[in-house]
Parts: sequence; structure tokens; C-alpha cells
Amino acid sequence: MTLYSRGYDPHSHRVRIVIAAKSLEVRVVECDPARPPEDLIDLNPFQSVPTLVDRDLVVYGAGIVSEYLDERFPAPALLPGDPAGRAQARVVLHRIEQDWYELVPSLESGERRDEQRARRLMLETVLATEPLFRARPWFLSDQFSLLDAAVAPILWRLPHWRINPPAGSTALERYQQRVFAHPAVRASLSEAERDMRP
Repeated sequence: MTLYSRGYDPHSHRVRIVIAAKSLEVRVVECDPARPPEDLIDLNPFQSVPTLVDRDLVVYGAGIVSEYLDERFPAPALLPGDPAGRAQARVVLHRIEQDWYELVPSLESGERRDEQRARRLMLETVLATEPLFRARPWFLSDQFSLLDAAVAPILWRLPHWRINPPAGSTALERYQQRVFAHPAVRASLSEAERDMRP
């Protein structure tokens, strides 16, 4: 398998966490957005990352790639085994994509007003989610899951985006310590991502 990825991209990071959690052997091709590899141009009409190639199959979109890997390599399972549990997890993943990942382009736009607004919205969203970090050992689950793989790249980048949750956000702080120490998260980090946190 081959993954087309960017070392600073949270969507790519999300998939790399899943790959590490599954202990998969995957060739990672680092992509420059200004000069996408010829292979990627041929494989994906959007030339977007992450893009996964598994033999004759091409899959793109972080959520789709993550679920494909979880179904193709079922151990360890990163979604619940029952249909209702999977549906609930997918609803939460959709919210994370809409409420968190939609802010990423503004946070990295270079436009001061856009960045300030996105920083404020991201901080509000993360703080509103803080009680959920208190509910279970992992994000809404008793075991590491696709939800953690989706949340971790955003939380990892908060200092890089100059977003500082206030002191006293103890559930969030404990969750971050736990998820950042997870072997899959540690193994997934690119060099650029390692530099994002002091």
C-alpha cells in the first residue's frame, strides 16, 4: 500500500495514526501541494491528500480512508462492532469534520482576521467538548478508536495555531496527555508535526 500524505496536514496525520494503530506496512509519499507527484495527478482527480493506493484500489478523503483501513484490517477494531455503535461513532466523526476540520483552512490562511475568528471558534468548540473527555478513558469510548485518531491531530496543533485552552481544563489536559502518549500517535508524527509542540 502507498499513502500520499503531507507532513503538516491534519487530514494526513489522521490516516497515519490509523495506519500506526493497525501496525501496517505502508509506503508514505510526501507531497508538495505546489508540485504534486505525477502518480497522484493520475490517481486522484482532486490531487488531494491523504490518498491511499491498495493494489488496484484508490481511496481518498481522510474519513473514507480511515474506515476502509479499519474494515480491511479488522484487528484491532477502531469502530464498535454493532451497527448502532458504528452509526453513533460516524455521527460524531461527522461533527468533528464539520466543527473542527472545517476551521483548518482559515487557521492556516495567513489572513489575520480569518485566523483570529477561526482560533476563537476552535477554542470554543474544544472547550464545549471538554466534558466528553471526562466521560470515558478515550474519546466517547473505552478503547482507542477512529474518534481519537480524528481528534488527536487537531489537539496536537493547538499550540502551533496559538490556541491556548485556559488553565483548569483538566479533563482536556488529561486526555491530551493520554492520547499523545499512545504508541500510534507517537509513531504517526512527521518531522514537521514534531516541531509543532514544545
